[in-house]
Amino acid sequence: MRPPIFIYTDGSSRGNPGPGGYGVVLRCADREMSLSGGFSCTTNNRMELLAVIRGLETVRWQNAEIHVWSDSSYVVNAVNKGWLFGWEKKGFAKVKNPDLWQRFLVLYRKHQVTFHWIKGHAGHPENERCDRLAVEAASMPGLPPDEGYVSENAASPTASVFRQGDF
Repeated sequence: MRPPIFIYTDGSSRGNPGPGGYGVVLRCADREMSLSGGFSCTTNNRMELLAVIRGLETVRWQNAEIHVWSDSSYVVNAVNKGWLFGWEKKGFAKVKNPDLWQRFLVLYRKHQVTFHWIKGHAGHPENERCDRLAVEAASMPGLPPDEGYVSENAASPTASVFRQGDF
């Protein structure tokens, strides 16, 4: 029997949209690793969800017991309240971030995943660490664009994408 895996996540965006990043801390038994990354133009919700995805992508076992800790009501409620599965049945019509939700579902279904909501910026050590990772990643020079965000918003004739500092 394999031990449970604990994934702590956070996402950040300086502006919404703006430069953004994600941070992840994974723990299993006596092992730990951290991940982070960023994009030049994205949203906070995309980074919150991408943090979970990147954590799940790191797990190599099938059918692992995984506990995800996130301060994102958007992500936690979408799963725990079943909204995500309703969105899926409707073909993700009129849902933000369908590319990430579809990517998430493939990973989610490979494991036994339980989501836990924690209050952000409340002194939770792993959440604070993930926040630092996400903010640092969002601050890196030369970040690539978040292609999913760009393509989703390019379809809207009223969409405009500005970088922080444009005004």
